[in-house]
Amino acid sequence: MPVIAKLPGYRLFGFLKNGAVRTGIYAGLSLSIVFTGWILIANRAPFLEPFAMERNIAAAALLIFFACIPLMRFYRSPGELLSSGLLAWALLTLTFRILCFVFVLLEQYYSAFHIFVLGAVSYLTFATISWIGTIIWRVHATNGSHTHH
Repeated sequence: MPVIAKLPGYRLFGFLKNGAVRTGIYAGLSLSIVFTGWILIANRAPFLEPFAMERNIAAAALLIFFACIPLMRFYRSPGELLSSGLLAWALLTLTFRILCFVFVLLEQYYSAFHIFVLGAVSYLTFATISWIGTIIWRVHATNGSHTHH
């Protein structure tokens, strides 16, 4: 029988066994890296200014792709979709707040709270749609097993 060694800090990372938490952290880190790269390239690379629209479209497409990862993984589990999405968006909001200390005009149009609420409402909407779809799917599955004479 194999023996699993329990290292001293083993319980600290027990929350990573949950798939929703792992997905939220990975998606949030990906969102943060893309957003930080977008801001750094936009503000520190003036030679790329002729390609500003292309840069913005590419960055927005990457942000949308990484924001959709919890949606694609948990489309049939609304609770996990919501927790994963909110965790990812909270990491992006934290990154936005940290970048506001360096780039002071970044918070001119949207505050960190506005950014978080934008993502939270979006993920709440998708979780609600997923929940309603799950209910419809279950009702349909239970009705299909009965024969109607």
